[in-house]
Amino acid sequence: MVAEPDGPDDEKPQSDEAHSAFSRPAGTGPAVPEEDHPTSEFALPEGVTPEPPAPGPGSGAGSASGSETTGSAFATPSTYSFRDSPPAFTPAYGVPMVRLTKEAPWQDRMRTMLRMPVAERPAPEPVQRHDEEAGPPVPRVLDLTLRIGELLLAGGEGAEDVEAAMFAVMRSYGLDRCEPTVTFTLLSISHQPSLVDDPVTASRTVRRRGTDYTRLAAVFRLIDDITTADDEVSLEEAYRRLAEIRRNRHPYAGWVLTLAAGGLAGAASVLVGGGALVFVIAALGAMLGDRLAWLCAGRGLPEFYQFVVAAMPPAAMGVALTLTHWSDVRPSAVITGGLFALLPGRALVAGVQDGLTGYYITAAARLLEVMYFFIAIVTGVLLALYGGLQLGAELDPEARFITHDRPVIQILASMVLTLSFAILLQQERVTVLAVTLNGGVAWIIYGAMARTGGLSAVAATAAAAGLVGLFGQLFSRYRYTSSLPYITAAIGPLLPGSATYFGLLGVAQNELDRGLASLSTAVATALAIAIGVNLGSEISRLFMRVPGAVGGANRRAAKRTRGF
Repeated sequence: MVAEPDGPDDEKPQSDEAHSAFSRPAGTGPAVPEEDHPTSEFALPEGVTPEPPAPGPGSGAGSASGSETTGSAFATPSTYSFRDSPPAFTPAYGVPMVRLTKEAPWQDRMRTMLRMPVAERPAPEPVQRHDEEAGPPVPRVLDLTLRIGELLLAGGEGAEDVEAAMFAVMRSYGLDRCEPTVTFTLLSISHQPSLVDDPVTASRTVRRRGTDYTRLAAVFRLIDDITTADDEVSLEEAYRRLAEIRRNRHPYAGWVLTLAAGGLAGAASVLVGGGALVFVIAALGAMLGDRLAWLCAGRGLPEFYQFVVAAMPPAAMGVALTLTHWSDVRPSAVITGGLFALLPGRALVAGVQDGLTGYYITAAARLLEVMYFFIAIVTGVLLALYGGLQLGAELDPEARFITHDRPVIQILASMVLTLSFAILLQQERVTVLAVTLNGGVAWIIYGAMARTGGLSAVAATAAAAGLVGLFGQLFSRYRYTSSLPYITAAIGPLLPGSATYFGLLGVAQNELDRGLASLSTAVATALAIAIGVNLGSEISRLFMRVPGAVGGANRRAAKRTRGF
């Protein structure tokens, strides 16, 4: 048992381990709390006196007090002078607010938005109701916008018009900072709620394209109702109407479309000098080609082979007429009429329009599609022509120089051609009369300039196509719908069917110089049609007031100006 110590003499000395490594050594004073000596790495050292600021102009000697020496990073420098300062980004009177809600049709308003820099676009003014606290349902609005854009792009609308429609839907439901992107088969939208939130991106692929201008007009009416403050269209109502548009049947049956294809080919054969018998034969050849193309489509063959098959029956009938030596029938008119029903004028106009408005990727894809269709038509016709030449058919390439002055018959034929083309495009019945008259006027202008005036056929075609584009834009503004139903069918009489046929005939007869020259004329005519239509549309906008312009502001060009 260990005894406890009785006094101080009995206490053992403490070892070094009993002391803390951070304890103060013996003989030093007590520690002073740190908070009594606040300091900063930006504080001036002891003994240094800050220099007083230089007195500004007009300030007194005693105006610099101790309280005035405290500055700020956002304070105006003491040497600042507004007289010598550069012009500010924001003028003294402020930036005028641009209002795009009710000044013009939504097409012009949204096209103006697209051609504005992002920093200058005005804030959206929602015309459709949504929860003020929670805000618009972003995923549903983006999905609805993509579905509407898909129908427009599949129907043949230009990329700029599709983006304008997508902008209109998004801004009507209150979404700001949205950027739609349209290519040939892909639609995408990027929405950034704020500068600190992650962006939301949605996309949709266009798998199938078809021509139905009745559906296209219904989509335009839906967009017009969404962008109008007087009509309340909720998201549920918009989805319901969009589903009805998708489920609606085409306005014309299949047999009506086949008859329309025959009427188009027959009317085109009359335009190039054919008579009643040529009309019937050309119509039969086009209807046979149309049915064969439908058969190939039902078996899942690509569209390239459908065009090859559709181009062969009219050419074969022309060769058969040559072998029978009918003197009162022009085989070239029969073959030319069949080509009119196949030339992809709609895709050509849309492709050139996208290129002129700055959408080069979509334009390149559309023009590549046109090139494939044209090669398919060339392949089908050349197969029939080579077979006829092997059988001893004597096709006359000089027949294209025969002039036919039958203005009344040709004007009526051009109107029949336009009417048939409008039915093939599945247009609404209320637009058929207007586009038929537009096509007749286009042929009158072309005939007056090329036949009577003796001008170049390419220049006359461009002028007539420009008038078609001008009238089409005016009609569309009057009806608040797309301009395609008033333009596409009206350019039918101007398509280069005759130049295409004689170019192919020259190639088939091994006369490459003559054939390539004729094909070059056909390409130039097609480009003249597309450029003329676009120019006419832009000219019509020159006479319209710029949406949101303040003080006579100039209209912005598409995408770029002179390449910069």
